[in-house]
Amino acid sequence: MIVVAGEALIDLVPQGPGALASLLPRLGGGPYNTAVALGRLGSPTAFCSRVSRDAFGEALLAGLTAAGVEVSRVQRGAEPTTLAAATIGTDGSAGYSFYVEGTADRLFSAPASLPDGTRAVSFGTCSLVLEPGASAYEELLRKAAAQGVFTALDPNIRTGLIPDPDAYRARFLGWLPSVSLLKLSEEDAAWLGGTPREWLDAGPAAVVITQGGDGLTAFTRDGSVHSVPGEAVDVVDTIGAGDTVNAALLHGLATRDALRADALEGLGPEGWTGLLRYAARAAAVTCSRAGAEPPYASELGGS
Repeated sequence: MIVVAGEALIDLVPQGPGALASLLPRLGGGPYNTAVALGRLGSPTAFCSRVSRDAFGEALLAGLTAAGVEVSRVQRGAEPTTLAAATIGTDGSAGYSFYVEGTADRLFSAPASLPDGTRAVSFGTCSLVLEPGASAYEELLRKAAAQGVFTALDPNIRTGLIPDPDAYRARFLGWLPSVSLLKLSEEDAAWLGGTPREWLDAGPAAVVITQGGDGLTAFTRDGSVHSVPGEAVDVVDTIGAGDTVNAALLHGLATRDALRADALEGLGPEGWTGLLRYAARAAAVTCSRAGAEPPYASELGGS
């Protein structure tokens, strides 16, 4: 079982050019997309979050269930669902404006325990920024790591939600001793201001950096570097692409029985190249579709 912990929200995706283009609501949120992608790839997955009882919240739960994701640990609340209004650049890249005040996911509280059989827990995005929920997710991260559970982190920086960048960067460094696998975009890496070597020295067994259409690169503690190019695709938008990479990496590691920090270095060049290529294929499929629509296992072949 892979547990994904974090927010579920509604992306409002423009259906044409201009500031006043009509907006189509789509199921989203970085952790939510990761959970859905894992379910579609065939990994036993559970979602750990707090979701509104409003119509959007019901739709979010239905999307998880349709993907085969277990939702018994999802907390519920009367507060509204978080909204993220997207803007799509000419290259398909997405930017967001968030509506987060008083929303349900911010009031998440850490569960007493993880589901039986949990092999990994994935964290990231808004849920590690917005209090009071951020502290609860941080508590869960540290508790899982202390229990020897494999942990994955994708900070997925949303600068508009971070009032004090220096404080966030310090907090990020404080998470790393509890992280097994750190995945982040090259834009996030530049904003955080560190290097893969510095982050590896702080805790993770591997760091994977995504470079958009240029592919992915993995760095491991022994100094190895493994890179693959991106998959050529006609990009509709990039919504959910990084989240799909998260899921593909975790699913691929699970199929290799490598959801252990000590197993990441042991993958070797062939193992890392295969894993990264699988993640690149998965992200390319997501980029070829509007909104966060990750692929099913049948669309990708072997992991």
